[in-house]
Amino acid sequence: MFKTLEELISVIRQRKSFTTEKSYTNKLLNNKKLSVEKVKEEITELIDAIEKDTNKVHEAADVLYHLMVLLEANGIKIEDVMNELKNRQK
Repeated sequence: MFKTLEELISVIRQRKSFTTEKSYTNKLLNNKKLSVEKVKEEITELIDAIEKDTNKVHEAADVLYHLMVLLEANGIKIEDVMNELKNRQK
């Protein structure tokens, strides 16, 4: 299950290193404003889906993808985020 998330992170990092690639991920990585806008948009869509009890899983996947891209675009490693969460456990 978490292997899929690890694979997604790997793909995002690969796309980050290819500056000439014309992928959607690469576009988001190179346009931080667009990446922020997409995270906001996808979170709004997830909240709406939860309130309407429709398409929740699809929208949650969109949020995770766009959040992972935003983190990478800003030099925030998911490993560091996970360590922070681990440190907060009581």
